[in-house]
Amino acid sequence: MRNALRIGLALAALAALPSNGQDASSTSSSMRSLQAHAALTPAMVLASAPASAWRAVDPRDTLYVTLPQGRVVIELAPQFAPRYVANVESLARQGFFDGLPIFRVQDDGVVEWGDPTGRKSVGTARRRVAAEFARPARDLPFTALPDPDTYAAQVGFSDGFPAARDPVFGRAWLVNCYGMVGAARGNNVDSGGGTALYTVIGGSQRQLDRNTTMIGRVVAGMPLLSSLPRGNGPLGVYEDRRHWVRIESVQVAADLPPARRTPLEELRTDTPTFTQYVQALRNRRGPWFKVPADRVGVCGVPIPVRPATQ
Repeated sequence: MRNALRIGLALAALAALPSNGQDASSTSSSMRSLQAHAALTPAMVLASAPASAWRAVDPRDTLYVTLPQGRVVIELAPQFAPRYVANVESLARQGFFDGLPIFRVQDDGVVEWGDPTGRKSVGTARRRVAAEFARPARDLPFTALPDPDTYAAQVGFSDGFPAARDPVFGRAWLVNCYGMVGAARGNNVDSGGGTALYTVIGGSQRQLDRNTTMIGRVVAGMPLLSSLPRGNGPLGVYEDRRHWVRIESVQVAADLPPARRTPLEELRTDTPTFTQYVQALRNRRGPWFKVPADRVGVCGVPIPVRPATQ
């Protein structure tokens, strides 16, 4: 009972704090004072999150990548890359990826899958799509983090995706955090189209920001990719094709009957609960942490995903 009361008081106090527009130093001071008494942890925030703090992952913008080991679920981001997402969905619906390999697994880098030869027919889809590295920021919701970033003027989250924006030029883009999915390309910026995709399996690859078109993020099944044996060729390419992992199928979730779907929901990034969650990550408490960091990077804020509650 005492612990529940303590959590409730802590969350109530946190909810009273000003939101994203507040001065970062003022926010830090308030949080240090509050958490010194409440010992609030990210787990406490999530345990007390109301149902309204979660949202369903939309099956219309979700891909299921079926491997021999199981299912990988990718939430797509058409708000950032509408043409690429539409093309990848078209490729999936035509069975383009079925039987293609995971052909590259780079240690502390990325896993890449798709057509390594560039010769498989794309049917009615397109082989090349104009790059979608960034979008007008005014068209996108954005919850800013209070701490500075090395790569961008502002970082935060847009509809659950880690993102950055430049307020001077009014542009926003997705960033290459763990689990994010992007489209491979050649030297020409318009040489990709989604026939080969990658996901980040190591530390954040922020040097790739605004150099590739990002189409979404893995929301389930990430261990199936991150635990694969590393390739022994340049950039982690499997030199021996016997090491390739063959994709059984890639499907749009909405195309499957409900009984065959994986219903998920994720923490919304536009609520007071998310603000509380971020502050708890910035100032980690509990018996193990001794010195709170008082800051967090955009790739240090994993967005919780859980089975959907009916």
